[in-house]
Amino acid sequence: MTAFCLMKLLRPATRNENRFTRSLCGTILAETTQRRIFSGPSVVVPDSTKPTVFGPTKPFCTAVKSDTDPKRKAAFGSVGRRIPYRILHVINENGESLGNMHRAEALKLMDQHNLKLVLLRENAEPPVYRLMTGKQIHEEQLRRAEKKKASPKTGQVQKELSFSSTIARNDLETKTKQIGQWIEKKYHVKVTIRQAKDSTADMFIVFDQILKNLSEKATYLSKPKAVREGVSTCILRHMSEKELQALHKLEKQKMENSVPVANRDENEAPKSSELNQ
Repeated sequence: MTAFCLMKLLRPATRNENRFTRSLCGTILAETTQRRIFSGPSVVVPDSTKPTVFGPTKPFCTAVKSDTDPKRKAAFGSVGRRIPYRILHVINENGESLGNMHRAEALKLMDQHNLKLVLLRENAEPPVYRLMTGKQIHEEQLRRAEKKKASPKTGQVQKELSFSSTIARNDLETKTKQIGQWIEKKYHVKVTIRQAKDSTADMFIVFDQILKNLSEKATYLSKPKAVREGVSTCILRHMSEKELQALHKLEKQKMENSVPVANRDENEAPKSSELNQ
């Protein structure tokens, strides 16, 4: 009887608890639904510093390689046996074309004649290689180095002056003064001399005369050479401090060596007489 009474008393409390629980859950669900309905659309801003990746990537790859990096130009010289192309256009050591051939055949020719293969034009189809001796490669390297040295550097001003080999003496002096003014400003001066018709004047002597008049400040950047028939050129530059010091030292030694022998004997005579006394 007592148990029945207790059950009857607890039943309303249980009903109230269940009703409160359902009410609380319903409120929470309603608030969540309202937030989803009335909240604005979410916007995801991508990080501009991180690339968007679709698919597998290389592990531990954090550096981004630039496609605009300039390719380093290979130095002129023998390629040995490292030839990535199957078909080559080969030129022999005399400059004659041997036509297209397989790289194995080119390597065979190289071994038979004890020559070296040098890449001339990689962008050609097929690439052009030449068989050369070690001496030919060395001479070509020197020629390219001289050409690169003669070409004006970035920011380096180069002036140009040209005249005929039959130029009058006064005009040559005027030209030399103009060259001297440019040299003092540390400019490079390209001098071109054209051989006049029916003239037998030596253009290289004219170059030497100009340099002799500017010997205290100028020297050759590119020595006189014939660029084509009847036209020769050279490039002058300002001498460095080290070169000027060496020049002054050399001139001083020449002056000392040019002292007459008689004067030396006179200077040494008192010393010998003093010894006799």
